[in-house]
Amino acid sequence: MMYDVPMTPAAPTALPSRTEHALATIKEGILSGRLAAGQPLVEADLAQELVMSKTPVREALKTLELSGLVVVRPYVGVRVRELTQADAVAIYETRLLLEPEANRRSVLGGVDTAPARAALQRAAEAAEPVQRSLANRAFHAALWAAADNPILVGILEGLRDQTALAAITTWAQQPSWRDEAQEHARILAAAEASDADLVAELTRRHIAGFLDRLRQGGATA
Repeated sequence: MMYDVPMTPAAPTALPSRTEHALATIKEGILSGRLAAGQPLVEADLAQELVMSKTPVREALKTLELSGLVVVRPYVGVRVRELTQADAVAIYETRLLLEPEANRRSVLGGVDTAPARAALQRAAEAAEPVQRSLANRAFHAALWAAADNPILVGILEGLRDQTALAAITTWAQQPSWRDEAQEHARILAAAEASDADLVAELTRRHIAGFLDRLRQGGATA
């Protein structure tokens, strides 16, 4: 089986770099839709396409399983995760419960807002939905970075890739990213003004709005 994944002329040579190369390439393929939901991912075929051994591909697939982008079934193999509407709603409901408070604590802790501003700039300049979504996820992560609760931050970090997948598929049905960019700018302005309560409220509205669109989006998200 051959995969329509973007290739580079020369793969990195060190094992950690090869694993990172495989991880980034496969992830981009999933989030762009080139690797379709439910598609089998065969180590040998991916290794051939990426011009590397199966070991870094295997390690990349393990990481993608932990982040929720692929599913590993014993005696069946690895497949790209099929994200249902119920899955996407659950992801955003969890964010709605946790992220406003994480951001409030982070602002109170004196979070550095420069990474968030840089992420917004990358999102504004992105030419493709994948790059835009990943930049938006970096924006959110930068805001909760100083929450000073490793369990809370760990849960939110664990949802980042799944959030990107849900966002891209939802944008395909309802292209709302321009409105979301304006909401991000208002959240950032409140963070830069050190208004923790306003940041929490704007974050709550932002996530709730996307959750409403998810619930109205049909059978899949």
